[in-house]
Amino acid sequence: MWKEIDNKLIREFRFKDFQEAFTFMTRVAFIAEKMNHHPAWFNVYNYVKLELSTHDAGDVITEKDRRLALAIDEILQ
Repeated sequence: MWKEIDNKLIREFRFKDFQEAFTFMTRVAFIAEKMNHHPAWFNVYNYVKLELSTHDAGDVITEKDRRLALAIDEILQ
């Protein structure tokens, strides 16, 4: 579930292993690039943390972030 913390949408993910985590990140990267919206993220082994905020709007949550969050959620279904 996405959480709103410090003007960011934040979600943490855990996968079976690094390959599964990296596959997820690659899929997110293609979607983000298509939407011209690039998340901040952190990855170690099977753990991925994503932070979404719109930089050109002053690093706050906008509809652009919410659309990307929904698209990321669809990857996991």
